[in-house]
Amino acid sequence: MNQLFLGITELYTPFKKIEKPAIAVRNGRVAWVGAAENLPAEYSSWDKVDLGNHSVVPGLVDAHTHLIYAGNRYDEYLRRARGESYEAILESGGGIYSTVRATQAASEDELFDIAKVRALKFMAAGVSAIEIKSGYGLESLHELKMLRVIRRMQQELPLRIHPTLLAHVIPTGWNHKKYLEMFTDELIPEVKHRGLAEAVDVFCDQGAFTLAEARKILQAALAQGLKIKVHAEQIARTGAAKLAAELGALSADHLEQSTPEDWQALAASGTVGTILPGAAVILRKPFPNTRAMWDMGVKIAIASDHNPGSSPLYDLWLAMRLAISLGRLSVEEALIAATANAADALGQSDIGRLEPGAHADFLVVDTPQALLPLYQWGNTPLCSVYVGGQAVWPQ
Repeated sequence: MNQLFLGITELYTPFKKIEKPAIAVRNGRVAWVGAAENLPAEYSSWDKVDLGNHSVVPGLVDAHTHLIYAGNRYDEYLRRARGESYEAILESGGGIYSTVRATQAASEDELFDIAKVRALKFMAAGVSAIEIKSGYGLESLHELKMLRVIRRMQQELPLRIHPTLLAHVIPTGWNHKKYLEMFTDELIPEVKHRGLAEAVDVFCDQGAFTLAEARKILQAALAQGLKIKVHAEQIARTGAAKLAAELGALSADHLEQSTPEDWQALAASGTVGTILPGAAVILRKPFPNTRAMWDMGVKIAIASDHNPGSSPLYDLWLAMRLAISLGRLSVEEALIAATANAADALGQSDIGRLEPGAHADFLVVDTPQALLPLYQWGNTPLCSVYVGGQAVWPQ
């Protein structure tokens, strides 16, 4: 199917701005993009779609979410607002363990129905590709259940979904060594065999996995041919960011406690530094020094970290606005961080950008000014969301 999108005031690729552009789309991928006045003759007869003098940006890519879980942690939110710490709640059996109990008790169909609603909310807000982690099952049976839910979402929902197996915390009652052996020797190979995940992530931090344990998990994933990611330097500095860089991870995520030494390692390795503004603000942690990281050469991505505890955030635009205000990125840099750089954090070079060969995933912004959604806090003016050249929202 050949389509030519016209009636666009301005477009961000996101690396450059094009005035009065056109987008030629062949079979769901960008064949050509540029100023309409320079349109090659070979595309002029293609089926035309008039976007009504609106602007266009690439579809957003949310590269870090925990979208599948049962229950909520509303009570903990109230407790934290009264002054209790996230760490104290976790140590008392709340936090992640509270969500684990609810998620283990839920059926596969229940988890799918809940997660589908969440995913469609993200899509309606302009997210065309999203990473979804397991990690609230802990036990092998329940981790596989969560990953099957993600596979079903891939099959039934119109946005692009990228599954990740997460080593989150040690389950209650398990010996550290025994759980680590189960995860590395049984669960990771089983997930690879069934094709249920693209990557393995590990939460390396206080109250979760040690640096040595994280290394074993990541090496086991690499041995199976899976990509790797790391929750790094959120609550305490553990060395996880440097480990991610050493092992060639796609990304090191959080980075609230990271240092210039960590940034130098990430920049040298090409590992993406994914900042999660929702978690930093909600948990009242130091905001990652995003400006300094960017200037040092770290490829920065921005993600929502949607989860029921530390970041019950449904709005990647808000995360971008926080990165502009508190992380001191420019508006243009924030767009790059939530599109092309976020795609790189998933190992996907053909999403998050509008250039020849990339998937034609884009947002039609309900204003002639494409970056206006990053200026209007609390209002995201979108007309439509396209995935593969097809409108998927509104339906």
